[in-house]
Amino acid sequence: MDFNMKKLASDAGIFFTRAVQFTEEKFGQAEKTELDAHFENLLARADSTKNWTEKILRQTEVLLQPNPSARVEEFLYEKLDRKVPSRVTNGELLAQYMADAASELGPTTPYGKTLIKVAEAEKQLGAAERDFIHTASISFLTPLRNFLEGDWKTISERRLLQNRRLDLDACKARLKKAKAAEAKATTVPDFQETRPRNYILSASASALWNDEVDKAEQELRVAQTEFDRQAEVTRLLLEGISSTHVNHLRCLHEFVKSQTTYYAQCYRHMLDLQKQLGRFPGTFVGTTEPASPPLSSTSPTTAAATMPVVPSVASLAPPGEASLCLEEVAPPASGTRKARVLYDYEAADSSELALLADELITVYSLPGMDPDWLIGERGNKKGKVPVTYLELLS
Repeated sequence: MDFNMKKLASDAGIFFTRAVQFTEEKFGQAEKTELDAHFENLLARADSTKNWTEKILRQTEVLLQPNPSARVEEFLYEKLDRKVPSRVTNGELLAQYMADAASELGPTTPYGKTLIKVAEAEKQLGAAERDFIHTASISFLTPLRNFLEGDWKTISERRLLQNRRLDLDACKARLKKAKAAEAKATTVPDFQETRPRNYILSASASALWNDEVDKAEQELRVAQTEFDRQAEVTRLLLEGISSTHVNHLRCLHEFVKSQTTYYAQCYRHMLDLQKQLGRFPGTFVGTTEPASPPLSSTSPTTAAATMPVVPSVASLAPPGEASLCLEEVAPPASGTRKARVLYDYEAADSSELALLADELITVYSLPGMDPDWLIGERGNKKGKVPVTYLELLS
């Protein structure tokens, strides 16, 4: 192998000079070229962006895949450029267990029928979770990972600027020493006339130091030019962090959108499941307090987040009787309120009132009614409506 010994020796000399300059700066024995405040702010902003992007990326991975072993496995597949095998979600696995249990315990029994219905819902939840993980990985995790593995590596080439600065400061120190030595050499020595040789040596040393000063000034000009060029390149790269923030903001909106869609799907699946279970004959209904507190806030977010409890089967009359009773019952003289409908609602039977999003209806409660349901009126139509679909206005 052909080694360039001159280049090797030159690189070793440069490395040694930088190491000496860096060490002396740390001990306060050498001056350091300071960057301007704007440049320092850009550096700090870039470092903060990188650090927080790493933390957000890691925690989002934990959110999407809580199992650390599965995350390690997926990481290894990605590094090996192999396709990650499809993995059954927890909801889908639970659905399979419930379906198998219903098959063995009796699919025609009340318990077996309920297990089958819940298994279908859990399977739908698992499929929704799979879609959410896939969408979030593409729209959110991938751009963050591309920034850390691509753009940041280009931006983090700041060590080139650090090396240029060390070279510049080393040249400044060398020039300063050369000028001090030249000034000392040019000073007329206080020697006796019997020693004229010292005058000759002094003049020779002065000429040598003069050449050294010229050489140091030339090296300083070159080092200053290289430092300024690298500083400008680094500044342009650091200012590109603003574009990175814009891109991450767009990805964040996509992540929120996919997460909203996922939870909305889960909410709809569970509402449908509760309505189906409520219509099963012989369904067990507890007499304890409802798991969700009564709606007391008019916030749409609170209303959407409160999960309704299926009303007692014993408290619901047959469709024909319920409709008849509701028509005969007059609203209370006081206690009616206006409500805005948050979501579309399809009536399960004639005792319920179908709703359209954003419409206004009059609602009130009757003694002994399930707290999760109200009586709603729209014109001549009247029926039960779930509280979680409403935003109470007055």
